[in-house]
Amino acid sequence: MTLNTPQPLADTKAAPRVVTAGEALIDLVAQADGNFQPCLGGAVFNLSRALGRQNVPTLYQNPLSSDRFGRQLAQALLADGVQLAMPEPVSQTTSLAVVALNAHGHPDYAFYREGVADRQITAAAMNAVCEAHPQLEIACTGCLALDPADAPHYLPWLKAQKAAGRWIVVDVNLRPSVMPDLTAYRAHVLAMAQVADVLKASDEDLAHLQLPGDTPMDQAVHLMRMGSAQWLALTLGAEGARLLVRHGGEIKVYSAREAAPVKVLDTVGAGDSFLAGLLACAMHHAKAEAQGQGLKSWAAQASEAALQDVLAHALASATLVVMRRGCDPAHWAEVRARMQAFPAV
Repeated sequence: MTLNTPQPLADTKAAPRVVTAGEALIDLVAQADGNFQPCLGGAVFNLSRALGRQNVPTLYQNPLSSDRFGRQLAQALLADGVQLAMPEPVSQTTSLAVVALNAHGHPDYAFYREGVADRQITAAAMNAVCEAHPQLEIACTGCLALDPADAPHYLPWLKAQKAAGRWIVVDVNLRPSVMPDLTAYRAHVLAMAQVADVLKASDEDLAHLQLPGDTPMDQAVHLMRMGSAQWLALTLGAEGARLLVRHGGEIKVYSAREAAPVKVLDTVGAGDSFLAGLLACAMHHAKAEAQGQGLKSWAAQASEAALQDVLAHALASATLVVMRRGCDPAHWAEVRARMQAFPAV
C-alpha cells in the first residue's frame, strides 16, 4: 500500500482545532558557572508552540502574567501562531522552575507555583471558552495540570469536553519529586488518564505510577485497560517509541526508532514535541482520509500505514528537538525532511 504524504493543515490563524490547558512558566536553567539562564518553558506551553509550528490551529487556555516573563511567554506563543483564550494579562506573577541538567541532558525540576498566573483558571471559565469554539476537535492537558490541588478545575473540564465529543489527550508527564502526597498524586493521575482517548507516557512515567507489569509495555497495556483510551503513545528514550492502538478487545502495537544513534544535546521539550507531532500528523491524515467523519472516527479505523506514519512523524519531531539546545520545536517541513533523509526503523 502506498501512503500519500499528508499535507500541512491550514494557516494557524484559522479557527482553533486544538485547545491546550496547563502551565506556562520560566525555566531557570543552572549553568556551569553557577548562574541561571531564564528560558521560556512548561510542558503545555512547549506543546502549544510545537503544535503551532506544525501548522495546527491551537488555542492556549491559561492566563499569563503582566510581568516581563508573562509578556515574553505571550509573545512566543503568538509568534508561533498560537491563539490566546485569555489575551488580557493578569496581575499574578509567572511560575518559575529551577532546572538542573544531569550528564545525559535530562532535567531535574523544582517549582515555585503558589498564586501564579497560569493557575488562575476554573472549569467553568475553560468550558465557556470551549463552548465558544465549537469547531475544536482536541482538548489536551498534562504535566503540572495533573497536580491533585488543581483537580477541581481540570478534571471537570476534561469530562465536559469528552461529553462534547472532543478527543481527550492527557500527557502523563509526571513530576513526583515536587508532589507532597505521592499516593494522592498517583490516584489523581489515574483518574485523569481514565477520561482520555489518547495517552502519552514515558517508561519513567509508568514506573512512577507503580502499575502492575514487569516491563513498560506491560504497564502501558494495563494503563490502557483501566480506561477507554484508543491510543497510548509510549516513549522509550534511545529505544524509540511505541503506539498502542485499541481495536475492540485487542491492542495492536506499532514501533519506531532511529536507525542510527542520535547526538543528544538535551531532552528538554522532547516529549512535548513528540506529542505535538503525533497529534499534528493524525490530524493531517484525518483531514485527507476521514471523508467528513471527523478525527475520532478516523482514529478508530486508521490504516496500519497511516498509524506507522503518525508514530514516525512523532519520533522525528522529538529527535530534532534533542539535537538542539533547549526546547526549539521543529516545523512540519523540517520533520518530513528528517523522515525522508533518516527513515525510522
